[in-house]
Order: sequence, then structure tokens, then C-alpha cells
Amino acid sequence: MRVCIYGAGAIGGYVAVQLHLAGVETSLVARGPHLEAIRKDGLRLRIGGEERVANLPASADPQELGLQDVVIITLKAHSVPNVVDGVASLLDKDGSVVSAVNGVPWWYFYKNPGKWEDRRLETVDPGGRQWDVLKPERVIGCVVYPACEIVEPGVIAHVEGDRFSLGEPDGEKTPRIQAISDAFRSAGFKAPVRPRIRDEIWVKLWGNLTFNPLSALTGATLEQLCSDDDMLEIVRAMMTEAQTIGETLDVRFPVSLEKRIAGAKAVGAHKPSMLQDLELGRPMEIDALVSAVQELGRLTEVPTPVIDMVLTLVRQRARLAGCY
Repeated sequence: MRVCIYGAGAIGGYVAVQLHLAGVETSLVARGPHLEAIRKDGLRLRIGGEERVANLPASADPQELGLQDVVIITLKAHSVPNVVDGVASLLDKDGSVVSAVNGVPWWYFYKNPGKWEDRRLETVDPGGRQWDVLKPERVIGCVVYPACEIVEPGVIAHVEGDRFSLGEPDGEKTPRIQAISDAFRSAGFKAPVRPRIRDEIWVKLWGNLTFNPLSALTGATLEQLCSDDDMLEIVRAMMTEAQTIGETLDVRFPVSLEKRIAGAKAVGAHKPSMLQDLELGRPMEIDALVSAVQELGRLTEVPTPVIDMVLTLVRQRARLAGCY
């Protein structure tokens, strides 16, 4: 199996090193100082008290890497529409795209039975570029649970977690998803194949929708947000609105709202990604994590007054910081 990681950031680098060292034919698309460091010293992963090094093909030009059986996209959601042609150029005739991207995915309604089947989402796929170029029939959903960080160019530190849940849009256990799961498991990951991947997407989104924008607005860590009764009132209101939307879309939430909050608090003094991006002056994942939920609320006719208010505030905060 030929696998290309598109976006060799923290998660992408972690996956690339582990797959390569497991004997999977792996390459990656990277750029800038990160790419230079990888070419010079290999891609280095610090995990479990040791450093693992993978010397593997890396390029800023995907066409230099050849055709692939699987392309794993590990970019932030707002970056994906700009690279669809590059991703498409890597795909072999029967190639698959593993969408390891946070938030509501652009393919959400593909093979999702009901009155919204094949509906496109403008907030995460402006103009339908991903749908038209990447093609939803190529996509495999993926919910990413590990936490990693880039310590310096070419060096990834694994913080916690090793699970990547996989799922076909229609819930089938196909030969292609089984092969990808097997490759992930050979690399030391947990890679369960889920018949209802959208349920897991929503459970992760439940937290990202709330804690990310609220941390960006307040500067608070997860622990601080979850220890403040006034903030928790807002968190619960947003999560309740989101749960109503999800259940209208036939999503089953396997954990309670309070258990999801407790899970976030247990992470401790962690700054969610949106706050990290704000502090570093980088684009923030507002649309995939928040705007898309508002779009789904409009679609399902579920009122979202608290989500709407927080979205307005965080958009303004991001604009003023040049991060949106």
C-alpha cells in the first residue's frame, strides 16, 4: 500500500513516522523549514522516552511523490479547499482519501440516507470544490484522538493517545477500509472501523464547538473553563443546541453532556487549538468547528441562539487579530 500524508504537521508527522517504521510505503507533503529539516535529518518523533527517525520521501510538490493508494489529509479544515488539486494529483485510479480533519466534514451528507442526502455544506466546502474534485466516493472518515506538537522543524513530540477511528460514509466494512485499518494497526495505532462514524464526529465536535471559541475569547485553558460555573452555563447551552441538531440528523450520542465536560476538564491546563492559533497569529478553525454547526442548525430548523452569539464574537476576535 502506497500512503501519502498531506500536511506533515504534528498529527501528520506522527502518523508518517509510525507507518514508515512499520514498513508501509509512506511519503509526505510538507513545506518551509519543516520540509528542509525532514530532508536534512529525517522526520523525528519523540515518543515514550525515545526518538524515532524516519527518512522518507517528502516534497512541497505532490506530483514529485507519484500516485498513491491512500492520501491521508491531516491539515486544518480551512486549508483543505486550497489543496484539492494537489491531493487529486496524488490519487491512483482507485485511490482513497482519509479525511483526518476536525469539525463537520464536507462529505457529511454523502450516502447519509434522509431528506438531506448528498447536501453540500458551504461553510466547509465553499463552491463545492472538495466535493467536485476529490469526489465523496473516495472518502473515508477519520476521527483523530492523539495529541502531538511540533517541538521544532522536523521534530514531533507525542503527548497522548493512539486512536484513529475510521468509517465509510455508508457504514460498510469494505476491503479498502479494512486494509487501511490493518496498516494503522501495524503501526501501533488503535484503528477501529465504525459503522456510524458520524456519531464519533459529533462527540468530538461537541467539545471543539464549545471549548475552542470560548478559550479564544477568554484566554482560558480547558481546566479553567470547566471550573467556572458561569462559563459552564454557556458550554451547556451550546452543547444542548448542538445535541438537538445532531439528534435531528439521527446522530446517537454515546456519552452524556456532563461526561463530555468531565472528559475535557480531565485534560487539565491545556490550551485548545483555536487559542493557540490566535496567540500565534494563525488562521483559526472557526468555520469547520462552529459555523458549520450553525449551518446545520439552519438546515434542520433548530434554533442556535447561544452558538450564534459565540460565533459572532469569535469571528470578530479573529478578524481583529488577522486570524480569519
